[in-house]
Amino acid sequence: MIAALGHGRVMSTPVRLAVRAILMHENHLLLVNAYKGRDDLWCAPGGGVEPHASLPDNLARELHEECGLEIEVGAPCLVNEFHHQRRGFHQVDLYFRCEIRSGDPFGDWIDPEGIVSHRRWVTRDEMAKLRVKPDSLAAVAWQDADAPGYDPLEPIVL
Repeated sequence: MIAALGHGRVMSTPVRLAVRAILMHENHLLLVNAYKGRDDLWCAPGGGVEPHASLPDNLARELHEECGLEIEVGAPCLVNEFHHQRRGFHQVDLYFRCEIRSGDPFGDWIDPEGIVSHRRWVTRDEMAKLRVKPDSLAAVAWQDADAPGYDPLEPIVL
C-alpha cells in the first residue's frame, strides 16, 4: 500500500487485515461499539488478524474476547475496504456468517482489552436508526438480493 503524506512525500504502509462476524439471533444482528470516543458508531464484532492463525481462528478469538461467545465460523460473505488517505491507513475487513455455539448472547460481558464498550442485538429497523459501518452491512446481514460481495474503499469515519 502506498499512501500520500502531502508535500510530495509518499510513505509505504501495510494494509491492515481484519475479520468480522455476521452473527444473527432470532432475526437480530449483533453490533458492537468498538470505536474509542465514538459512542454513536457501530460495527460487526471482530478485529485484526494475527499472523500464523487461520481467518476463522482469528475471528473465533475476537468474538470470545469482545463478546464472550464461542462461535462456529461459516462462509465468507463480504469484503469491505476502508481508508484514510491522509493518514496512510487502509484496512480490509473480511466478513463471515457465524453461529453461536456457546455463551450467553445477552449476558453482561466486559471486553478485557476495553475495545468494545457496548454490544447490542438489533433488528433491521433498529439498525436503520444507528450510525453503522460499513454502509452495506444491513444488506449483507439480511441477505438482500442486491447485497454486495465487495464494498470498495469506504472513507473512514472520524
